Amino acid sequence: MSQSDSEQRHARQCVSCGINISGMSAATFSCPECGTEISRCAKCRKQSNLYECPDCGFMGP
Repeated sequence: MSQSDSEQRHARQCVSCGINISGMSAATFSCPECGTEISRCAKCRKQSNLYECPDCGFMGP
């Protein structure tokens, strides 16, 4: 496990808006392109805000 993986697990942040989402109603899923774990807050999911994978640059709604 790399350092970035370890940091992601302890302090999850919404990839769209950057807020700390630990303890919130949020979605965590694997990037469709590379499999990196991506977390999004409920507000960004509801508003269909764009996100970008920090590893491969894949963009999704």
